[in-house]
Amino acid sequence: MKIDARSLPRVTQNPGAWRVILLHGEDTGLIRERAQDATRKIAGSTDDPFRVSVLDKETHDRLEEEATALSLMGGRRVVRVRDASDTLLKAVSHVLEQPTDTLVILESPSLPSRSKLRALLEKSPDCASVGCYPEEGRTLEATITQMLAAHTVRIEPDALHWLMGRLGADRGAARSEVEKLALYAGDTGTLTLDDARACIGDAGSVSIEDAAFAATEGRRADADLAIERALAEGTSPITIARAFLSHLNRLRRVRAAMAEGESRSDAMKALRPPVFFKRTNGFGRSLDLWPLAALTQALEDTQALELACKQTGAPDQLLCKRYVATLAAKAARAARR
Repeated sequence: MKIDARSLPRVTQNPGAWRVILLHGEDTGLIRERAQDATRKIAGSTDDPFRVSVLDKETHDRLEEEATALSLMGGRRVVRVRDASDTLLKAVSHVLEQPTDTLVILESPSLPSRSKLRALLEKSPDCASVGCYPEEGRTLEATITQMLAAHTVRIEPDALHWLMGRLGADRGAARSEVEKLALYAGDTGTLTLDDARACIGDAGSVSIEDAAFAATEGRRADADLAIERALAEGTSPITIARAFLSHLNRLRRVRAAMAEGESRSDAMKALRPPVFFKRTNGFGRSLDLWPLAALTQALEDTQALELACKQTGAPDQLLCKRYVATLAAKAARAARR
């Protein structure tokens, strides 16, 4: 069964209602988090050797064996399968034909939309197919607020908006940053903008944002320096590609709204999260240099970069640096016209 946002609580709150849960999409951190939560609710922990089995690519051939095994200590078992793909179609079909109550969780961050495995599970009433994609706007705002509320920590609106513009696309990395903020604030604390900047102001995500703004403004030297810093801090080229994708997409949204007659000011105010006030001038300069068609092409180039970085053995850091240099060069040429 295909699970949409409205039906998602049926899976997250009661994973035991399903035989197979397929977690697919771009947000690997969110996939991992939901897999862990479901495992914990069924087996009581994520590492019980008697009730939890984790299979990676090298052990995919054990899926049927693990899924039909009996629990030695009683209780329902969980089999987590990482990097699941269509090669498991036959094995999953056989498992569904067996009278077993083991919950199989398939973690499939690279599963294509036309996947046969995904089609099979979306047609099965006792299986759940859940898309895990990077959060943005009000969804991301609610997630950050809920994470902090779990630690009885409040966050002021300007601090929340600033933080939303700096958290990466990966749910796991975002949770790590939010937990750092909660520890900084202490129980029943309140986070201000200064607190948030002091705590994560030097994080790699800020370097990526510096690079994205510098590149789209045509500041080649600043863009090169910022991307070198981000890579030196351990930020993956894929994360950088997704951050640039988000920045370019926000520019394109404003450009598209302006093409439909909306004022630049109103179009920028409609963005969620809003542009950080210290970035407003830079965002405006980028809008001056990038027409709608050019932004559409830049988004396609960025998606191609992410795909190239995912290829085995690809010189991903070199590809990333070349992409940033090319983007900055295009903006610089536009500025000289």
